[in-house]
Amino acid sequence: MVTEFLLVGFEQSSPSTRALLFALFLALYSLAMAMNGRIIFITWTDPRLNSPMYFFLGHLSFLDVCFITTTIPQMLIHLMVKNHIVSFVSCMTQMYLVFCVGVAQCILLAFMAYDHYVAICHPLSYAQIMSQQVCVRLVSTAWFFGLINGIFLEYMSFRNPFCRDNHIENFFCEAPIVITLSCGDPQFSLRVIFADAIVVLLSPMVLIVISYARILASILGRASSSGLGKTFSTCASHLTVVIFLYTSAMFSYINPRSTHGPDKDKPFSLLYTIIAPMCNPIIYSF
Repeated sequence: MVTEFLLVGFEQSSPSTRALLFALFLALYSLAMAMNGRIIFITWTDPRLNSPMYFFLGHLSFLDVCFITTTIPQMLIHLMVKNHIVSFVSCMTQMYLVFCVGVAQCILLAFMAYDHYVAICHPLSYAQIMSQQVCVRLVSTAWFFGLINGIFLEYMSFRNPFCRDNHIENFFCEAPIVITLSCGDPQFSLRVIFADAIVVLLSPMVLIVISYARILASILGRASSSGLGKTFSTCASHLTVVIFLYTSAMFSYINPRSTHGPDKDKPFSLLYTIIAPMCNPIIYSF
């Protein structure tokens, strides 16, 4: 019976390569923490930014901080030490936090698209529709579904005992990889994870697409080039973040497992665990 896992990650790399990766990821992690922390501080303390858009942006940065903190510090430690073993409980905890924060991010991005739609298409009613109470409820909804969905996915990932190889071919406990190590047939759990990923990723995507379709129809109807440019600059940052997150998450959880492998999984895992959280504040700064 498996009681611990071995995170292979970058174990096969040479010591010099691991040292270089440590310096690189430490710099990226520090940069992501600093930039997201700055956004959180400014949006939550500056009264001039007391608007729904900055309220949501502050919470998105907070989710980014939570997301990278669940995976990157552990990876940095494993790059410097030979012991890459994690306990069963630690793996479960990490996986739950990744599920919870990831789902909350997807839902929050959909609510941010809706906020843009209301601001652009219904400016006179914007303050009434997107009141402080409504914004708090929307953020709470994102967290609630993240917490509940995380419990469900955690159960599906660890419903079977583990008696096979305990080597995880990644730098953190990623669900599809861990499930394949369980006893018996893992296909049912993988299919459930696949179906859940479709709902979690595509449902918010539908709201995002509808919101931007209506925004596009609205600004084209006004036929104002200045309005078009202003609207594009407002929405481009959000759309870029959506593409970053959804592309990497869809490859990891919706793509068939037959197309996966350590060399393919790790780049996409890095994309949504550290690159996207680091790029989000940079993207929103323009």
